[in-house]
Amino acid sequence: MRHPVTPDGRYFVARGRLWRRTNPELDPDRRDELVRELMAARRRKQSAMRREDAAAREAARTEVDAAKRALGERGPVWWTDGAPDLTGRAVGNTPYADWFAGLGEHHDSSGE
Repeated sequence: MRHPVTPDGRYFVARGRLWRRTNPELDPDRRDELVRELMAARRRKQSAMRREDAAAREAARTEVDAAKRALGERGPVWWTDGAPDLTGRAVGNTPYADWFAGLGEHHDSSGE
């Protein structure tokens, strides 16, 4: 099942929490490039963790963070109306609570 997306398109809900989506204003080719970089960095991080290489793991974490910031998923928000960043918050404790509750029982708090 796909994760529900808030009506304003800013977040998706997974396991009952809000997670910021990619900036929709990004050029599609740039977005694809950044997603490839993100996935490669995540693979490097997993590899470093399997090897118990702390330095490589931290380097890969830095790369993951840089890609997520470039995608707009971390760092300054990409919207311009002054609304706060609610990333990581329980959806039931945000202005999206009623919207989420209205989705019905097939979207439980676990996101499954």
